[in-house]
Amino acid sequence: MYADKTLTCRDCGQNFTFTAGEQEFFASRNLMNEPSRCPECRAARRGASGGGYSSDGGYGRQDRQMFSAVCSNCGKEALVPFQPRTDRPVYCSDCFATQRGGDSRGDRRY
Repeated sequence: MYADKTLTCRDCGQNFTFTAGEQEFFASRNLMNEPSRCPECRAARRGASGGGYSSDGGYGRQDRQMFSAVCSNCGKEALVPFQPRTDRPVYCSDCFATQRGGDSRGDRRY
């Protein structure tokens, strides 16, 4: 059903192959547009923008600054990715999960 196509990268102008397997993957995800960049330019663009998965095994964002606070519920130290304010409660991950009705390994939106 699908056959390899040769496309031209809009950034570097080099030809690259849009394989039958890639086309099938795009179709399975309802992606309508063919890629406009070669794999090398896509990888370079993801690396430059700071987003997306990188080849070093992590995501392209920098480490977040974490702030120390005292849990408003149990008094333990809580590390949170925002500057705590005195007018809002701050919870450690265990108490936060209890407040949300989940377990401490689940969703960790602080």
